[in-house]
Amino acid sequence: MTDTPPDRLSTNHRSPFFQQELLERGIGIRFKDGVRHDVEEYCISEGWIRVALGKKVDRNGNPLTLKLSGPVEAWFERPAASDGATDDADEV
Repeated sequence: MTDTPPDRLSTNHRSPFFQQELLERGIGIRFKDGVRHDVEEYCISEGWIRVALGKKVDRNGNPLTLKLSGPVEAWFERPAASDGATDDADEV
């Protein structure tokens, strides 16, 4: 199993691309050679991220977002929780 994040992921719980268990591991995003910590949603294959537009919200209380285009790289900040049944510990 590869330890790579999905192609598209969102922090909005109403989105079909929301996955709580992956977000709990922490996702690192590099966009245009800079690390971003304010990404609401990303898509690696299409090359864009969505970031909040300050503290502005729509009439439903959701943050307004901007879609920025450019090269996107994503990684997990913490490894997956192991089940305790790893064979790597037995190897010497």
